[in-house]
Amino acid sequence: MSLLVVGSTALDTVHTPSGDSVEGIGGSANYFALSACHFGPVNLVGIVGEDFPKTFLGRLQSRKVDTTGLQQVRGQTFRWEGVYDDNLTDAKTVSTCLNVFEGFHPKLPASYRNATHLFLANIDPELQADVLSQVERPQVVACDTMNYWIQSKKNKVVELLPRVDIFLVNETEAKLLSEEATPYRAAMKILEWGPRVVIIKRGPYGALMVSRNAVFSSSAYLLADVKDPTGAGDSFAGGVMGYLYRERCGVDWGALKKGILFGASLASFAIEGFSVEHLESIDFTQVLSRYDFLVKMLALS
Repeated sequence: MSLLVVGSTALDTVHTPSGDSVEGIGGSANYFALSACHFGPVNLVGIVGEDFPKTFLGRLQSRKVDTTGLQQVRGQTFRWEGVYDDNLTDAKTVSTCLNVFEGFHPKLPASYRNATHLFLANIDPELQADVLSQVERPQVVACDTMNYWIQSKKNKVVELLPRVDIFLVNETEAKLLSEEATPYRAAMKILEWGPRVVIIKRGPYGALMVSRNAVFSSSAYLLADVKDPTGAGDSFAGGVMGYLYRERCGVDWGALKKGILFGASLASFAIEGFSVEHLESIDFTQVLSRYDFLVKMLALS
């Protein structure tokens, strides 16, 4: 049994009403790994340049994140800069410098090819398909995407979906991909393209999970103060997939509901600080406390 994430590793500059963070650690693979590692070891595949902080790699490894699959090559690490307004929902991109990420072609180490739980973060859908072909017999495959790939390679996103068990996507992206006006209609349309489960991330409004015969809606863990929403969705995905991995199960509806609550707990920690700073500082006791709060919130008595 092993858990694998393939995604971006970046240096992010973020401006929010709470302040600024310049070249903080970012990237979908990092947020996912720092969340999922609470449930077991994580194998990480990505690419960084010569300028990426080696101290952070050591911190990942101390949390049982295997970075054998993280390529370090000559050049500069992927950089992104964005600005959030007062509603703290969607960021306005100021600049994107792909740098070494432009040449990213994931090749899995032999020890990663037997992954049982695979998360394909929001990279090019053709690369996601290629990674999936390198994994021998995955028990659960989940993937994410983003507006850029939906607008530029929608057909490739749709082609991938029959090979995916769980499709995680935010509400804006779900509506864009499906051309439907509501989250539920969007999820039902996406299910027609092949995934077994669609999970729509709705930010402060929680998450909606839909299969062909069941629906589950949950709340987010609400916070009075949010510093930086970047990485919330990937932290959420780390909770979902990490819990499935810990339970050694496939696409089990009951386990997925619990995974969503763990995901909401971890996402709440991610957004309380800039970059991955707060996510790095927590232990599982804190994660479990917020999970228990969400369980009680959903109870009828």
